[in-house]
Amino acid sequence: MKMARVLAVSLCVLFISGVASADTFGTGGNQFDIDFVGISGDSGDLGSWSAGSGYTFSGVNHGEYRMGTYEITNDQWGKFVNAYGTVTGDPAGAYDESAYWAGTDVPTNELSWYEGAQFVNYLNTIKGHPAAYKFTGTQGTGSYSLGVWESGDVGYDSSNPYRNSNAFYFLPTEDEWVKAAYWNGTSLQTYATTDGSTPIAGTDTNHEYAIGQPWDVGSGSEELNGTFDMMGNVWEWMESPYSGDYLSGSGRGIRGGSYSSNDYNLSSSIRVNFNPTDEGCSIGFRVASNVPEPFSLVLLSVGGLVLRCRRK
Repeated sequence: MKMARVLAVSLCVLFISGVASADTFGTGGNQFDIDFVGISGDSGDLGSWSAGSGYTFSGVNHGEYRMGTYEITNDQWGKFVNAYGTVTGDPAGAYDESAYWAGTDVPTNELSWYEGAQFVNYLNTIKGHPAAYKFTGTQGTGSYSLGVWESGDVGYDSSNPYRNSNAFYFLPTEDEWVKAAYWNGTSLQTYATTDGSTPIAGTDTNHEYAIGQPWDVGSGSEELNGTFDMMGNVWEWMESPYSGDYLSGSGRGIRGGSYSSNDYNLSSSIRVNFNPTDEGCSIGFRVASNVPEPFSLVLLSVGGLVLRCRRK
C-alpha cells in the first residue's frame, strides 16, 4: 500500500505538465476566467542553458507551478477595470495609454509592467491572497507607487524582492516563462513548437505580419507545454529585472516576439530590455500562479486510476 502511494505521488509529478485548469475572478457582469496549464516540477540540476544575452536558464523554479494558457485579453482587462476602478499611479507615464488593438479576445496591449502588476494584485486580493507587488499610497490616484518588499515585510523573499512569497498569482519570472515556453524536459528548444521546428506564420503562430495585428488568443497551434502564443502575437512582460537589480524602476525583460516579428525574435535566444513604464501596441502579458491544493488532489486521483488500470 505504501509503495502504491509513492508511485501515485510520482505519477502526479509526471501528470502535472500540460494539465489544464481555470480560475474564476469577479462577480456578475465583471466575472472572467483565466485558463492555466501545469508546468511540472523537477528534482536535481537542470543544467545551465544560454537563452539570450546576459541570461542563463538554470531551472531555478524546481517546484510545480501554472502558466496562463493564453495572454490576458481585452475582455479580461476590461472586466478587471470595471471591478477595480481607475488604474493609475506614479509615474503617470505608465498609465497614459489605452489598448490600440481592439477586439474582445485580442491580447490587451499598450500595457506597462505597472499596470500588469496591479491586475495581478487584484487577482490575489479578490481571492483572499496577499498582493504580489508592493504599492503604496492610495489606489486609483497619482500617489499610488510601486516599491519592493523589504526585510520585515510579511512575505519578503530576499531572492525576489518584487514578489511577495505568500502571493498566489504573479507575473512570471524569466526562468518560469522560459521553462514554460521552451523546456522539453531535457533541454531548451529554439522554438516553443511541440517538435522545436520553426513555426509557420499564420498557422502555428502570429508573426511576420500574418494578419497585420494581434489575433484572438489561441488561434494558432498548441505549443510545447500546452500554451498558446508564447511565440508571436504580443511581446510579454517578465517579472524579473533585466539586469538583476531589484529596484522599482529598473528595466524588465520582454520575450516571445509579436505579430510583426521575424522567426528569430520568437526564439529562446531573444530577450529585450524595456523600462517598466513603457507601453506599446505590441506589448502584453500573461499570468502565472502556484498550484492549488484541490488541483494536486485531482492529479493524485488520476495517478491512482492509472495504477488501478495497470493492475488489471
